[in-house]
Amino acid sequence: MKFGVVIFPGSNCDHDMVYLLKDIMKQEVVELWHKDTDLQNCDMIILPGGFSYGDYLRSGAIASLSPIMESVKKFAAEGGYVLGVCNGFQILCESGLLEGALLANDNQKFVCKNQYIATQTNSTAFTQKATVGKALNIPIAHGEGRFFADEETIKRLNDNEQILFRYCDENGNINKENNPNGSLENIAGITNKTKNVFGMMPHPERCSDEELGNTDGRILFESLIANISK
Repeated sequence: MKFGVVIFPGSNCDHDMVYLLKDIMKQEVVELWHKDTDLQNCDMIILPGGFSYGDYLRSGAIASLSPIMESVKKFAAEGGYVLGVCNGFQILCESGLLEGALLANDNQKFVCKNQYIATQTNSTAFTQKATVGKALNIPIAHGEGRFFADEETIKRLNDNEQILFRYCDENGNINKENNPNGSLENIAGITNKTKNVFGMMPHPERCSDEELGNTDGRILFESLIANISK
């Protein structure tokens, strides 16, 4: 399987993602510069975390206008798989590839810690191998991670099983006390209607290497590879 990792000015998790995919998951990986338009026949495109364009205007707003995003939009419209992590999730929302928006954390602070999330569905290529309701310990690092959408959109996301993850405690209990940023309904990740575009604020690439003492995130990449490999 061939992955393309898009690099924007300010990306800082790009090499973490490349390392995971290439050295841990043993997949082919190419780095795609944001000014490129050729996706190099990749099977999946990943928008990594970081602070693209310094998070000016809104996080992900300027990056959504980079030349490569037109190619990513076309790729997704044709059924291609796309994953955005943290800033990548913000870019997907700003680009219209995912619904909703990521707003400033309700405590107005940057939050960096390990956080439990519970998988809400395994009806997607990204979560099929995960156990619904089981808590995964995944690091978060963001200042604008509060998911917001209008009531109609939230209802549609729920009805269509488009909510991938919710913030929870170590036992999978979803409550206000374990919501690190004020996201509506504790939402930590969503997918689009056709379930080929995925976005999440937590960083699964930071907990997929045994050397780090936590491999909870690896199952998500194993799921992708098992479901998308040609």
